[in-house]
Amino acid sequence: MIRFFAVVLFLLTSISPMAAQKLSQAKYGGDFLSVGGGARALAMGSAYSGISNDVSSIYWNPAGLVNLSKMEMLYMHSERFEGIVGYDFASIAFPVTNTDGVVGVAFIRQGVDNIPNTLSAYDYVNNQPLPNPESYITRFSSYDMAFFVSYAQPLSEVNSWGVNFKVLNSKIGPFAEAWGYSLDVAFQERDENYSWGIMIQDVTTLFKFWQTNRESLKQLENFDDIIPSGQSEQVLPTVKLGYGYFFRFGNKLSLIASADTDIKFENLQSYYLNWGKVSFEPHIGTEFGYNSMIFVRAGLTDFFIDEKGNYTMSPTFGLGLGFSKIELDYGMGSLMGMSSDLGQTHRISLKLKLNPF
Repeated sequence: MIRFFAVVLFLLTSISPMAAQKLSQAKYGGDFLSVGGGARALAMGSAYSGISNDVSSIYWNPAGLVNLSKMEMLYMHSERFEGIVGYDFASIAFPVTNTDGVVGVAFIRQGVDNIPNTLSAYDYVNNQPLPNPESYITRFSSYDMAFFVSYAQPLSEVNSWGVNFKVLNSKIGPFAEAWGYSLDVAFQERDENYSWGIMIQDVTTLFKFWQTNRESLKQLENFDDIIPSGQSEQVLPTVKLGYGYFFRFGNKLSLIASADTDIKFENLQSYYLNWGKVSFEPHIGTEFGYNSMIFVRAGLTDFFIDEKGNYTMSPTFGLGLGFSKIELDYGMGSLMGMSSDLGQTHRISLKLKLNPF
């Protein structure tokens, strides 16, 4: 497994300099990956890369997978923008027999379905809709998907490393499609009282290669529109830094306080901490637990500065129920702040702990 990722890293880094000469830099080419996985992490304001210790670590910090002693499976469904955009995250991870390594895979899909395609329902000669236009309308989906393959291994009793290989697919109905790939590398240190971690997402940069179906867009020429052609995109790396501290009050009460910062190099200007082309996106979270069964979570994320220079942020909130093999989590986001203008976000995830193969 280690040799496999070493070969992948070599190939990606070898191809990257040649491909980068033909690629255009995209600010939001991988933005759908910013949603994350697992309602627990998202209820804590996405301040999770430093403390991740379960199957959702595939997304947040693959080095955290070494904390798994059993196979874990997780599924999360989320709806955004008043239910228009659906988001699904599914993952599975398990320790490798006779080794100290852990392997995981994950799948993400974000999309809008049932979009009407009206291009064939119009009479371009007479400049009016065709009779009975509903019979000419078809439906399509626009989505982004990502597939992760992860591996993690301890470096010592408190340190571990991990890596993700990602393949991405984006599709806009019959009109356009893109494929991409990248690599993440991560490190985590954990002891009884604290944990911190760092992950470099898209360490090789994320490459996406678009192709368009010109035939399906040909009717746009009737409006004197230019049919878009395929292009290639390059998304620069993101550094995720996280830290968490664990408090215990007796045998039943616990508290986790965590903070993350996402450092991006895409010349984003929407966040209130900027240094030239570098932007800093902070996340703050906390979790209060009782008897390792009942959890209350809260966080702050989406720190923005508006056109008047006022700072806004969006709180998150969530609850969790944990048993020996099952954990059910709920999270709510976009309660206020700029992101609330598009409606609240609800997240539900179910995690199972099973015996290894």
